[in-house]
Amino acid sequence: MTKRFKNILLLIAPFFFWGTAMVAMKGVMEKTTPLFLAGIRLLPAGILVLVVAIIFKRKTPSGWKAWLWIIFFAIVDGAMFQGFLALGLVKTGAGLGSVIIDSQPVVVTMLSVWLFGEILGIFGILGLTIAIIGISLIGLPDELILNLFQGHDVMESFMGNNLFHNGEWLMLIASMSMAVGTVTIRFVSRYADPIVATGWHMILGGLSLFILSGIWESQQWINLDFNGWMSIAYSTIFGSAVAYGIFFYLATHSNLTSFSSLTFLTPVFALGFSSFFLSEVLSPVKWLGICITLVSVYLINQRQYLEKLLSKSRSSDGKVILSQSHDVELTKEPNNLTPIAFNKLQQD
Repeated sequence: MTKRFKNILLLIAPFFFWGTAMVAMKGVMEKTTPLFLAGIRLLPAGILVLVVAIIFKRKTPSGWKAWLWIIFFAIVDGAMFQGFLALGLVKTGAGLGSVIIDSQPVVVTMLSVWLFGEILGIFGILGLTIAIIGISLIGLPDELILNLFQGHDVMESFMGNNLFHNGEWLMLIASMSMAVGTVTIRFVSRYADPIVATGWHMILGGLSLFILSGIWESQQWINLDFNGWMSIAYSTIFGSAVAYGIFFYLATHSNLTSFSSLTFLTPVFALGFSSFFLSEVLSPVKWLGICITLVSVYLINQRQYLEKLLSKSRSSDGKVILSQSHDVELTKEPNNLTPIAFNKLQQD
């Protein structure tokens, strides 16, 4: 196996693990409860991350500000993200859920503009506009969408569907929670090591989910067989600890713009494996929403790179126009040319 091939495998590994972990979670969902599954995915993974942090002698958080930010991070990105993801996965497919979760860069961009004054640019604005259309096609019931395009009364369809009981909307809340968590890590890193904070937020988030599971759920593990525990172990070890570890490592050693564009592989893996192993079938409206959403996420993730390409294109076009204008001026006034230049112009 060549070094280049190993590097390619390493690059796609976190997105493969995230996509297939969604399928593993969906496959075991009927044998357990969502909050318990979310908690058991977080807590052991957090312990593994902290063990690695201790091995590499990462600094332990100190001070009340550090712990307050870690607790907030645990609530939003730990308990809320994983909790709503698991609850949404009960009522929607793994592939579709993965697409909705991976739309979180849209919310991250909006929050970054508001909190940090980041500039969207033409491609960012275009991406956000397209994202609204794509997410609406995914999140709203097909009946409502079709009635809208056919000119029928949509209020009856809207009132007849409790949107917040749909798995898609629970997934959307999970995606927004993850987006807030992504922005929060910038504040957390001011007071604590980000790797250590990630481990602690998994542990605290997992513990809170276990408490909620103990209050609201029952028979969490009674129906789990060997295959079910293996699916949970895969989601915990590879879908959380290993995937995040590789992701953070590559994010600090690779071109971040190129690396972030690979996030599109997560829903691709999830859709492919869920179709093969779980026989999930999506409607044409959902497929249209998926395609539109993926285009919007690409535009938002790559907006700076696309802006640079556009600027270079405009710059090169301007040089061509100036060159053509200069040639026209020379043609109009051949008397100002030297004999050699005039002969060359006549030959041309």
